[in-house]
Amino acid sequence: MEVSSEDPQYPIESAFKGGKSLAWRASQPGEQTIRLFFDEPKDLRRIQLRFSEPLVERTQQFTLRWANSQTAPFGEIVRQQWNFNPRGSTMELEDYKVELHHVLILGLTIDPDLGKGQAFAALADWRVA
Repeated sequence: MEVSSEDPQYPIESAFKGGKSLAWRASQPGEQTIRLFFDEPKDLRRIQLRFSEPLVERTQQFTLRWANSQTAPFGEIVRQQWNFNPRGSTMELEDYKVELHHVLILGLTIDPDLGKGQAFAALADWRVA
């Protein structure tokens, strides 16, 4: 696993354990990248992501990518924007059914406030099957 920034109180491993609270959070504001490296290539059928922002109104964009080798170019799975608003839109849950074969690397890039560089990226939950 590789992360571009990590708050020691919110390590990336927490995003894979589930739960209602904030799991991973960057230690610095701005765009962040998380990459999963599988020991053996995997076939993926489902990817679930959950983001939570109960306090700040902001627009976030994330991009999910995959590659089948260390040197192969990444293929884009999805690019998604979400508007968080503390008055009602505080959680984003994405559930993608995919047909990806021989995945070696799965990458998630989060731009928490569309290039403004003020917000901290966070990920509540990440599931792959």
